[in-house]
Amino acid sequence: MQMPDIHDLLKTRFGYDEFRPLQADIIQTVLAGRDALVLMPTGGGKSLCYQLPALCLDGLTLVVSPLIALMKDQVDALRANGVPAAFINSTVPPTEARGIEAEARAGRLKILYIAPERLAVPGFGAFLGSVRVGQIAIDEAHCISEWGHDFRPDYRNLRVLRERFPDTPVMALTATATTQVQDDIVDQLGIPRARRFVASFDRQNLTYIVRPKRQAFDALLELLRRHADGSAIVYCLSRQNTEDLAADLTDEGIQALPYHAGLEPTVRRTTQERFIRDEVRVVTATIAFGMGIDKPDVRLIVHYHLPKTVEGYYQETGRAGRDGLPSTCVLFYGASDRHALTGFIEQIEDETERARAWEKLRQMVRYSELQTCRRVFLLDYFGESYDRPSCDGCDICLSEREDFDATEIAQKILSAIIRTGERFGATHVIRVLRGSRDRRLLSLGHDRLSVYGIARDFSRPELREIVSLLENAGLAEQSAGQFATLLVTSRGRDFLRGREPLTLTRIRQVEADAPQPRPGVDHLDYDRDLFARLRDLRFRLAQARNVPPYVIFGDRSLQEMAHHLPQSRESFSHISGVGRVKLDEFADDFLTVIRDYAEPRGLTERPKTPGRPRRDRATRRRGSTYRQTLDLLLSGLSISEVSRRRGITEGTIMSHLERLIAGGETLPLERDLPPRERLIRIEQAFADAKSWNLTPVRDLLGDDYSYEELRLVRAWLDQQSRMQDERSGRGAESRST
Repeated sequence: MQMPDIHDLLKTRFGYDEFRPLQADIIQTVLAGRDALVLMPTGGGKSLCYQLPALCLDGLTLVVSPLIALMKDQVDALRANGVPAAFINSTVPPTEARGIEAEARAGRLKILYIAPERLAVPGFGAFLGSVRVGQIAIDEAHCISEWGHDFRPDYRNLRVLRERFPDTPVMALTATATTQVQDDIVDQLGIPRARRFVASFDRQNLTYIVRPKRQAFDALLELLRRHADGSAIVYCLSRQNTEDLAADLTDEGIQALPYHAGLEPTVRRTTQERFIRDEVRVVTATIAFGMGIDKPDVRLIVHYHLPKTVEGYYQETGRAGRDGLPSTCVLFYGASDRHALTGFIEQIEDETERARAWEKLRQMVRYSELQTCRRVFLLDYFGESYDRPSCDGCDICLSEREDFDATEIAQKILSAIIRTGERFGATHVIRVLRGSRDRRLLSLGHDRLSVYGIARDFSRPELREIVSLLENAGLAEQSAGQFATLLVTSRGRDFLRGREPLTLTRIRQVEADAPQPRPGVDHLDYDRDLFARLRDLRFRLAQARNVPPYVIFGDRSLQEMAHHLPQSRESFSHISGVGRVKLDEFADDFLTVIRDYAEPRGLTERPKTPGRPRRDRATRRRGSTYRQTLDLLLSGLSISEVSRRRGITEGTIMSHLERLIAGGETLPLERDLPPRERLIRIEQAFADAKSWNLTPVRDLLGDDYSYEELRLVRAWLDQQSRMQDERSGRGAESRST
């Protein structure tokens, strides 16, 4: 029997026009009978990697997952796409479970989800012996490793699947795993020759923001009102926090429900169901919430308190924007948050584990106090490099920067650290510098130090910011452990001895709470009113079918409908997410709403054409920082002149250029390009490297070429390519007429 074409299945069954990065390679690996280890961030499309092969392979695909709630959601979504699937876990009565097993034996199921503990249930081994298993998928595979952050002993029994089905391809999937955990996964599962696929950890559609803890509740209200069209999860430190915050939000007119492990199981299930079905928009939760939720349209993740680890923070923020649409992640941070976590860490009995927990918390604090790109920090933490100095997707990069002479204040801060014996944290050192009458400070005699009160003209936040800048510059650092103290590095001591001038760069605060269009992230200029009507129809259809709304269509599909205004079943079939089954079931309902909206307003269809999706010209807003850069460039100024005129770095101006070009603007870059011979060499290097990444291009060219120069040429080449595409499109149109 000839194997179906995976690209045809992608469209006809799942409704997508193209695979995400690595998906096609992973699917082909399994279809070739090889094992695979898939490391892909939340929202990267892991599930499709085993769901699509299940339709190509003979027999049953067995999926092991610890996330009971997720099983039902994924089975609902698969059935909506015409894929016969079922699940068996502790919520399924024995008689129903036996019926599902009978369906599998009869060959009427393609995918069966089970919990890991099911393997230990009497009789289940006999069931496995009675069916043909074509593929085994182990989701959340990091749970098998004691080195992982979520070890589950039941996962250690999964090796029996490899022993029982030695010739069946096994796919292990996880969102977060160090190299050590990856090695442990393949060892424990008995798949040492598994091909490894490691996707980028860069969630380009997410904007990362850290805000001060001052007046956090008022700021949270503003955030939730600004994101009123989407769902939100607000993570809290304790169970009581979740209940208090949900009540306070409800009092302010924002319906919110709490979720934590102390609630009755029925209450937790009801809250989860109402959130998934868009019946409640906001959930305040401990970290217990979210692991088992396959909701792709969460638009806002808020950490109301500091997470304990960067891994946890990354995993929780990863629950936003799983459909690839712009979403926002906001962390409220205050210095007191670190102390609030002390009790949790001090309860850890093992000394090594406790020290490890303190180090993880220190890294989380570092992230929260950064003065440099937050995305770069996150990617570096997970061992991935980012070759651009600005990501345009965090509060740091979205803020304007200014240089200032820090020579004198840096000398004062570093001297205060040394004079106090390098035995105190930033809070105490700042109190000394500002001349505080704190009782402990006086009892230590620190009011008699020469540095006492020498920085009274600086506020506490200003000094805290400069301390962070000194840490980022390598002049100071924090010790590890519970009571982190400030230390002066050898570089810092050289600075004090040399008396060389010191210039530091700090950010100017700007509003950055709304997700911003970024290069590489698709954006559609769709009709908001029509989108709201389509969402209402989706909600009613979902209620009638007792499934979550996103099972009908995701937000991306509705946005495309509200942009392209399809008028026929043929044009409706080109919308992302519309496969054969959904075309037959839903086209008429959605086309009726679109026609009823478009006809009286004189709106006509915008046919969807293949190629790069259109992007917003989000830079058109009057007064935006990008518009200011655009106006100065169009007035005839060079990049360096714009930088000086605006008082921000050339690197930031380059970020503006990239975003302007991605938004469809045409910029006069020629005056800033390198000489022709040099330009040709750079252009050829990009072609030879077969990559837009700067590092491999610079490796080909050598140190004589700067990253800034390569970045400018890349922007110019991208603009030239777009202009060529537009000319080709116009030529085709003129020929057709």
